[in-house]
Amino acid sequence: MLKLGEKGAILQRDKETYAVAPHIPCGLVTPELLRRIADVAEKYEAHAVKITGATRIAIVGLKEEDIDAVWEELGLAKGAAVGLCVRSVRACPGTRFCKLGKQDAIGIGLQLDERYHGMELPGKFKMAVSGCNLNCAESFVRDLGLVGKKDGWTVLVGGNVGPQPRIARELTGGLDDAGVLAATEKIIEAYRESANKGERLGKMIERLGLEPLQAALAS
Repeated sequence: MLKLGEKGAILQRDKETYAVAPHIPCGLVTPELLRRIADVAEKYEAHAVKITGATRIAIVGLKEEDIDAVWEELGLAKGAAVGLCVRSVRACPGTRFCKLGKQDAIGIGLQLDERYHGMELPGKFKMAVSGCNLNCAESFVRDLGLVGKKDGWTVLVGGNVGPQPRIARELTGGLDDAGVLAATEKIIEAYRESANKGERLGKMIERLGLEPLQAALAS
């Protein structure tokens, strides 16, 4: 049997079938991509097609012997669904589509996804980009969250969901697009340097406070 995560296949509850979750940056799809996913799911008799919390489309209930062919026919990269790495970048419609948006959440989300998706880090790491205070991408419960305001981006750090959920803390604000990308790079590097293996950013902040991140931004 395949090991967990090998070839992007995740063993299911029945301990016989697998799910695959192709990488779909910020959840943006085309009609052609949806048709391709549907055709593959139908051809290989998937048990379900599920939109995930990471805005991917998982094909669930595949046979082990079909995994290689499924990936070949999808022609998509594997989503980073497991491991100590940047798992996902969520983004709301932002100013590109939403009348309430204050900043371009999709534009920044796609840039973050291109730079960081799958990057190995001390612990698992999730990002979210919300284009306004309504926080539709759930930025307050992500390791790194951005919230668009009239004067620019606010940066939140240390949030997560799970057995011990945490609300992220505000680190800085009023940043333009270039500034928020530069700040993200410094935050991730400080996390890489200061966190213990397996330690989420929120746990690191509990242990060390915000000082390592604040110092990184000031450098």
